[in-house]
Amino acid sequence: MDWLNAQARRVPTWVVYLLGLVPLGFLVWGAIFGGLGPDPVKAIERGLGESGLQFLLASLAVTPLRRAGLNLLRFRRALGLLSFIYVTLHLAAWVWLDMGLRWGEMLADLTKRPFVIVGMIGFLVMIPLAATSWNGAIRRLGAAAWNRLHKLSYVAILAGAAHLALLSKVWTTEVLIYLGLALALLAVRLVPKGRARQRVSA
Repeated sequence: MDWLNAQARRVPTWVVYLLGLVPLGFLVWGAIFGGLGPDPVKAIERGLGESGLQFLLASLAVTPLRRAGLNLLRFRRALGLLSFIYVTLHLAAWVWLDMGLRWGEMLADLTKRPFVIVGMIGFLVMIPLAATSWNGAIRRLGAAAWNRLHKLSYVAILAGAAHLALLSKVWTTEVLIYLGLALALLAVRLVPKGRARQRVSA
């Protein structure tokens, strides 16, 4: 584990951002040159949404991995911001490409369709997380208040996984994996640090 931590310290944060934009690059390439299937708009929406969920899961996995001995804490902010970028693009794709800026229909969906309501809740709670993901925000809020605020990530991950499940309608293996990972990460994050150390040592 020490070797892995040493290698991780050598990786600049910008590399994480660069690699994190690779899924977006594939979607743009597919949109321009084809290859997104018979419904490219839905493919773009789903691809952006799943990438957002994946990066959010990765950011929440940093603390459990740290407890296990692998320290990737310096990459957590990048993973969280990448998640917010993809979720914002997912919302923009729905508003522009899917709904065609038909605001009346979108407002109706926000009151009638559970997957839209849950997804919007997930997006809204991510806004303060992204807005305070810089060192100055920690100094202004104070570490304790900042940590309490960033517990909204638990709401975001539950909303993201539930949004995918409700949108899919059929609980495929993929959906169950996302739900299982989200619940497992939340369970581990909510375990007190002392207990977590005892379990690891056991």
